[in-house]
Amino acid sequence: MRNIKVFMAYRGTNYHGFQRQENALTVQEVVEDCLEKILGEKTQICGCSRTDTGVHALEFCFNFFTDKNIPETGLVRGMNTILPDDISILSCEQAPDDFHARYSCKAKEYIYKIYNAESKNPFSSDLALHYKKPFDVELVSMASKAFIGTHDFKAFCASGSNKESTVRTVYDFSVSKNGNEIIMLVKGDGFLYNMVRIMVGTLLCVNEGKIDAGGIEEIILSKNRVLAGRTAKPHGLYLSRVYY
Repeated sequence: MRNIKVFMAYRGTNYHGFQRQENALTVQEVVEDCLEKILGEKTQICGCSRTDTGVHALEFCFNFFTDKNIPETGLVRGMNTILPDDISILSCEQAPDDFHARYSCKAKEYIYKIYNAESKNPFSSDLALHYKKPFDVELVSMASKAFIGTHDFKAFCASGSNKESTVRTVYDFSVSKNGNEIIMLVKGDGFLYNMVRIMVGTLLCVNEGKIDAGGIEEIILSKNRVLAGRTAKPHGLYLSRVYY
């Protein structure tokens, strides 16, 4: 059996996240159906992340096992021929038997895109959050640094998460603005359910004066979700990179 490691990108607009569901179309279902056509057998893939409905991926890793001898290049070309235009296979290689897309992952990087203007942008309606209010880059950037480090992020986790530990390490958090585009980038060893979206929503509340710029550390220590900001909408979020 060969363990195949694959990187893909997808636009999440038309999907209810990555993970297969009984009553909704997901990225996993589409990719597995594609592999079944190519390999002639049902194949289950293991993804590096679940990603929510409407969330996108610039670099998403999955792996699967097969005894077929199809070349990696042929697999990339074959899948891209069958897959819809909003899913693209970027690369494919044979990995060690013990490689697992999720459990072997050392870090992940997410970006959140915001279109900051009074008028909406019809070309990014499902790819960036439309945010009308003036945006103070220096203020928000300063506030975001409180996220960096190893903390208990229970206050930034949506209810319903079944994670035993809510401690995570954030390596970097940056905020930049170029014209009408705002990019928030966060890199960490792992993220809780809706964690990045709640962090972004909290920073937007800081920008609006609803949360004090120096108050994020106190919110983290409180472990109280009620004290953190809103959950930013999913369509601005991208899984940008995974590290192994």
